[in-house]
Amino acid sequence: MLRVGSVVMGASDVPRAAAFWTAALGLVPREEMADDWVVLVPEGGAPGVQLALSLSGTPPQEHPRIHLDLYAGDAADQAAEVERLVALGARRVEWDLYPEDADFVVLADTEGNVFCVIDTAHGTGTAQGTGTAHG
Repeated sequence: MLRVGSVVMGASDVPRAAAFWTAALGLVPREEMADDWVVLVPEGGAPGVQLALSLSGTPPQEHPRIHLDLYAGDAADQAAEVERLVALGARRVEWDLYPEDADFVVLADTEGNVFCVIDTAHGTGTAQGTGTAHG
């Protein structure tokens, strides 16, 4: 049976992207980082997704077909995480596909890769929210 091993994202500056994602998600390099490649893993061997960053000359897509959804507990957590990520170097994205009652905020990392911060409690009353489809 296959399983997803790593999510791989392109970057024009791998060390800069690695600095952002290590601070954003508490990841650490699995081995010594190269200028063109690094695999980031949860610190201390904790379970979680590996994020690999690969040198790429391709520009990020405005509306990517694949992106990361980062889960926050509720609206207050979401707002605090968005501010923390912006302080780390993310930028807010003018997103033209927001539904009327969005449970997500669209940001871009230091490389322009779009990702979302999701309020998982939005509309559910629990911390098990589903995350609205967000194109």
